[in-house]
Amino acid sequence: MFHNLTRLGTPGPTVSFASLSLILVNMPIKAAVMTGPNRPIEMWSLDDPVIEEGAVLLETVASEVCGTDVHLSHGRLAGVPYPIVPGHVSVGRVLETGGGDVTDFIGDPLAPGDVVTFYDVHETCNACWFCLVAGQPNRCPSRRVYGITYSAHDGPLGGWAERIYLKPGVHVFRLPEPLRADDVIGGGCGLFTGFAAVDRSGLPMGSTVLVQGSGPVGLSAVAMSVLGGASLVINIGDPDARLDIARVLGADAVLSVEGDSLDERESVIRDLTHGRGVDIGIEASGNPAAVSEGLHLLRDGGTYVVAGHYTDTGETPVNPHIDINRKHADIRGQWGTDLGHVYRALRVLARHQDRLDMSRIIGGRYSLDDAGQALADVAALKITKAIIEP
Repeated sequence: MFHNLTRLGTPGPTVSFASLSLILVNMPIKAAVMTGPNRPIEMWSLDDPVIEEGAVLLETVASEVCGTDVHLSHGRLAGVPYPIVPGHVSVGRVLETGGGDVTDFIGDPLAPGDVVTFYDVHETCNACWFCLVAGQPNRCPSRRVYGITYSAHDGPLGGWAERIYLKPGVHVFRLPEPLRADDVIGGGCGLFTGFAAVDRSGLPMGSTVLVQGSGPVGLSAVAMSVLGGASLVINIGDPDARLDIARVLGADAVLSVEGDSLDERESVIRDLTHGRGVDIGIEASGNPAAVSEGLHLLRDGGTYVVAGHYTDTGETPVNPHIDINRKHADIRGQWGTDLGHVYRALRVLARHQDRLDMSRIIGGRYSLDDAGQALADVAALKITKAIIEP
């Protein structure tokens, strides 16, 4: 049944978009499901949802496989209601809306055929202390996340499926011109998290910046630091293919975790910063050891942002006197993103699409049936970004 469907965007000579939309709606939905930690991905058939007023049904164009999905497969996030449909950052094409006045985030009406992405965080209460006083809705106790905290039994609420159901109230963003699906998914959640990390740093123009990690978060942080006016951007990471992308995105110097020793990396960075260390450090690696090294390489009075530790990957030694107090360091955490980061990052990406071309980060394209292989390839660092194209 599923393999005989014509893909949207490449219709046959006698099939219109409107008629094909009617064919797709009300049919079972093929989905790749993560049933639990350290278990193989299974293919499920989900019921097509009843479209509520204000909701949107998407045909999935592409969804990412990222480090968070690897952590989910290893059981490193608490409170995950397995089985789940992974894929928290996706691009889709509108198939149907619940009502005639459904709009995107800026208030423009949505219609079948529109290509969109959406903010994966949903159901924040806008009434608790974190929402109203702290201004941190990402810490709201009611917070839910597509592809992470919704069960597969709740429906197609993740991107590793033929269609995605956006509940009423989900914030939808029409892709601004000239962006394509590959531009957005190439960066994926790393694009938004890297943007958020640079934003959190406060990046004064002319600053020297060290980005630790050359995955999608680190590469995005490199690009956004350059656009933000940094005078020098250094990237530490691996493998060589990722470091090559970092150079293309604007890194002035790249250093290898495996190929360069700690002493060699420090020597290069001290030489580049006249012995002081960097003004801003952004940890985007998810490796605890990076935090110790990053604090050591930070200048006195510098700012250090930890953005790569979305899950608990262990501890690392830090000397409170030497690394923080005497250094007068400003240490900031950035856990995930907020809606403003998504909106602003898309606008920046659209403005600088030719220069950034985040699609170059994509290392492999996979069908739903090959979602398990995509996950394994990302976990093994065989590719920087895998995308699933149902």
